[in-house]
Amino acid sequence: MNFEGLDPGLAEYAPTMHSALDPVLDAHLNPSLLQNVELDPEGVALEALPVQESVHIMEGVYSELHSVVAEVGVPVSVSHFDLHEEMLWVGSHGGHATSFFGPALERYSSFQVNGSDDIRQIQSLENGILFLTKNNLKYMARGGLIIFDYLLDENEDMHSLLLTDSSTLLIGGLQNHILELDLNTVQETQKYAVETPGVTIMRQTNRFFFCGHTSGKVSLRDLRTFKVEHEFDAFSGSLSDFDVHGNLLAACGFSSRLTGLACDRFLKVYDLRMMRAITPLQVHVDPAFLRFIPTYTSRLAIISQSGQCQFCEPTGLANPADIFHVNPVGPLLMTFDVSASKQALAFGDSEGCVHLWTDSPEPSFNPYSRETEFALPCLVDSLPPLDWSQDLLPLSLIPVPLTTDTLLSDWPAANSAPAPRRAPPVDAEILRTMKKVGFIGYAPNPRTRLRNQIPYRLKESDSEFDSFSQVTESPIGREEEPHLHMVSKKYRKVTIKYSKLGLEDFDFKHYNKTLFAGLEPHIPNAYCNCMIQVLYFLEPVRCLIQNHLCQKEFCLACELGFLFHMLDLSRGDPCQGNNFLRAFRTIPEASALGLILADSDEASGKGNLARLIQRWNRFILTQLHQDMQELEVPQAYRGAGGSSFCSSGDSVIGQLFSCEMENCSLCRCGSETVRASSTLLFTLSYPDGSNNKTGKNYDFAQVLKRSICLEQNTQAWCDNCEKYQPTIQTRNIRHLPDILVINCEVNSSKEADFWRMQAEVAFKMAVKKRGEISKNKEFALADWKELGSPEGVLVCPSIEELKNIWLPFSIRMKMTKNKGLDVCNWTDGDEVQWGPARAEEEHGVYVYDLMATVVHILDSRTGGSLVAHIKVGETYHQRKEGVTHQQWYLFNDFLIEPIDKHEAVQFDMNWKVPAILYYIKRNLNSRYNLNIKNPIEASVLLAEASLARKQRKTHTTFIPLMLNEMPQVGDLVGLDAEFVTLNEEEAELRSDGTKSTIKPSQMSVARITCVRGQGPNEGIPFIDDYISTQEQVVDYLTQYSGIKPGDLDAKISSKHLTTLKSTYLKLRFLIDIGVKFVGHGLQKDFRVINLMVPKDQVLDTVYLFHMPRKRMISLRFLAWYFLGPQIFHLYLSQT
Repeated sequence: MNFEGLDPGLAEYAPTMHSALDPVLDAHLNPSLLQNVELDPEGVALEALPVQESVHIMEGVYSELHSVVAEVGVPVSVSHFDLHEEMLWVGSHGGHATSFFGPALERYSSFQVNGSDDIRQIQSLENGILFLTKNNLKYMARGGLIIFDYLLDENEDMHSLLLTDSSTLLIGGLQNHILELDLNTVQETQKYAVETPGVTIMRQTNRFFFCGHTSGKVSLRDLRTFKVEHEFDAFSGSLSDFDVHGNLLAACGFSSRLTGLACDRFLKVYDLRMMRAITPLQVHVDPAFLRFIPTYTSRLAIISQSGQCQFCEPTGLANPADIFHVNPVGPLLMTFDVSASKQALAFGDSEGCVHLWTDSPEPSFNPYSRETEFALPCLVDSLPPLDWSQDLLPLSLIPVPLTTDTLLSDWPAANSAPAPRRAPPVDAEILRTMKKVGFIGYAPNPRTRLRNQIPYRLKESDSEFDSFSQVTESPIGREEEPHLHMVSKKYRKVTIKYSKLGLEDFDFKHYNKTLFAGLEPHIPNAYCNCMIQVLYFLEPVRCLIQNHLCQKEFCLACELGFLFHMLDLSRGDPCQGNNFLRAFRTIPEASALGLILADSDEASGKGNLARLIQRWNRFILTQLHQDMQELEVPQAYRGAGGSSFCSSGDSVIGQLFSCEMENCSLCRCGSETVRASSTLLFTLSYPDGSNNKTGKNYDFAQVLKRSICLEQNTQAWCDNCEKYQPTIQTRNIRHLPDILVINCEVNSSKEADFWRMQAEVAFKMAVKKRGEISKNKEFALADWKELGSPEGVLVCPSIEELKNIWLPFSIRMKMTKNKGLDVCNWTDGDEVQWGPARAEEEHGVYVYDLMATVVHILDSRTGGSLVAHIKVGETYHQRKEGVTHQQWYLFNDFLIEPIDKHEAVQFDMNWKVPAILYYIKRNLNSRYNLNIKNPIEASVLLAEASLARKQRKTHTTFIPLMLNEMPQVGDLVGLDAEFVTLNEEEAELRSDGTKSTIKPSQMSVARITCVRGQGPNEGIPFIDDYISTQEQVVDYLTQYSGIKPGDLDAKISSKHLTTLKSTYLKLRFLIDIGVKFVGHGLQKDFRVINLMVPKDQVLDTVYLFHMPRKRMISLRFLAWYFLGPQIFHLYLSQT
């Protein structure tokens, strides 16, 4: 509000402001008003000032109900009715805020907002109150606690604020701009320039922002761009106040006279429908404030500073009989406000008094106010008195008893000993990124904790399970299987929260802070994501698979190579294995083995995931071996033992995983049959009677040897006896694989008890050895390494790090002369003792290191899930992060987190069950050629035959590229893709009516078009492929895509029909050559097609024409705006 032209006597309050706080009353204060009012030492009234008993409130007529002193002698600068609770807020010129509860004006809270500046506007929010001063915005709770304090520029002079929505605020003042503030982030998001400076009043309707200027103008601005749409020149001097209701705007102010500014008794009224002024309204008071009070009619309340108030209709004549008088204590009224219910009016005067006028005896400030929280009474004052004369008085009634006796917690020194806390382990992220210079390591600060803050574990179990997982969700869970609710948070099944924008606003970085790529889990049969990651992080497999390319339409090796290429290009963004799983579903063997899960079984977790992933592991190795067997020439292998094993028909998968064996069958007649065979993996075979409680110790190496060199009795055909006879079948190893794959087969409680028992025995032995080393004080470095301490760091491992561990990190295998096999656990301590090259000195001796473990997570709430622990090698860190480092990671779909190496081999059989183990030979990468040669050539862009039988050449919609038109780096290519729906979206309606997406619709690409961006044939398509599909289409989306039923069927289609793999190779070649794609919404197109395109190769019009914090612009609008109405109507007719 502008105070120019007001009574000069208003400035006289400053010298007496502080003296008025004394009990001595101010000279201007009416003594009769403060009768029977008790003042506290701060000079604030403790009770409201009641009106005399003769006052009677008539229904429908405003009368004074209460008056109260907010701050004696200090003028009230602003008043505001709370929009959420039954409260009235008052701000003073001294920067003090006071709140009053209810129509009785009971004091609720009182606190200082600013020490020097006056409070200029108050705005109530759900959780607190906004206070605006000259250059400060403060958000405080209703009790006085500060939520945030936002300092503005010292040169700014703010007067008004406007809450446009629940989280956006506009602030205006005497400068030539208006600030937009985001209340969630407390940051300035926009600065709007105003042509006429001095915005002191702001209002809002569903059509415009209204800004009142000190110059006397009122500007109407657009809600989206804040540009001026209309402007009313209301007064020649200055604007005092204005209000808007419906289609009317009323304003009061000052006009210029020869002697200066004079209060204009004509209210300016404007019709917002015609944007012009209507007949001014003459009033009988000097208007300083006005408000619409639309109860029965759109009447106006006009108030003068002397205390006169007049009601009148904005389109009628003012009646002098409608004037009533407010009796201010001071000479002037300083502020005026109307409650949201229109039942109460509040006036503040220059002596710090507040007057409440109502039209009913029991008014309410809001139609629906929530309950107000009050301070709890003092518990000490509520305690009953104690009678000390009674002998039976219980001492427990005393809150804090005093006693001189020894307390139970005072343990004697003989029964207690100090136990210093262990230093916490260094953050895995710091170790992963550390670079060593000499003996000093340097690493960037991961910013996971505050400065100089170190966490200590009060309980050793705190690090394993958070508080949420220790408490079951229902009493049923507590009684039946409480151990299933102890799943650590990072091991739980992760799900994507979908919004109306789909995946665009989902924060994947919250789950993955590394540069490795996760895999999305919502695709059918995505239970194999963990195994895909294991195969990817096998460096020879990654390189050799990407070098493979064949003409087979559904080749798992090709699709896996395409997926590995996406994982290589990704910088932390999740990838989608849609094309790979699509090819996987077409393999008849996968369906025969029961590897294709129905959506209902996958969502409910009915299938046994541990058995499923082990069958999938055997299937994928066999399938990759078959896909690459006929095409790959085994020249990549350069190992010493490869010449005797690799044949011309073998594949690189066989070279890596295959183990050559001799199966001997001995009949009881003495006849022996020897047959050569090979296997890609082994299955653990556990000792008989492993479910007993004797606690017999078995090394993992013993069980592994028993499983590899398996001996069993079975019925078999004997050629000598010419009938089936009991035979003894044994298996001898002729050649060990480079990658040892083991299926754990923990499918029942019998195997689980065996693992649990062996882990307990190993734990007791480790603790015993740890105690012996601690007592001797003198020990070898090998002893520490055997217990799992880091290299060169003499730190004794904690008890928690030794629990539930039976699996060794390394095993040693030796081929004996009599075709036998020796297997033993191998530790770093053995290597220190025998020397690092000891394992390779003797022919036929190999050391295998654990590279990955796949575990089954048992969780009854989600049906369980599969995760992988993978030891990521140096080459992957070098490519992604530029550091040479090895680190264990947890891969849980799109959640990726570094972990300690002990966690990879810790299996709590209550919820974490091992399924698959991968061991690799030491120095494996040196045995293979790891260069990746892109197998995709330019010939994929040349003309090809269509799969459709009825296609006509006259219907060709594109001209294929010629050899002289091959794209180069930086060439522009226009791209558009159309899709069809394979599975409908699954959603549910919440209780508030909003829709929640449970599972998004599954899309499949149906048409891909690429257009030349330069050359003589610029604008002519060179790819217009319709993608043949064998899966059932639920919705062709014809109104958007133009695809009709039959267009994707090779038997009846008249389009240029191709396979997805053929078109995918064309796009991959364009990406690899370095062209730039131009299109609308390309991010979604590439995601469904399963392509990872570098950002510098994408020109997306969705983001080119996007303004910050605004919605995305549609292609329809861009076509209409840039191409004109004719092209727009042509576009509509075609779609």
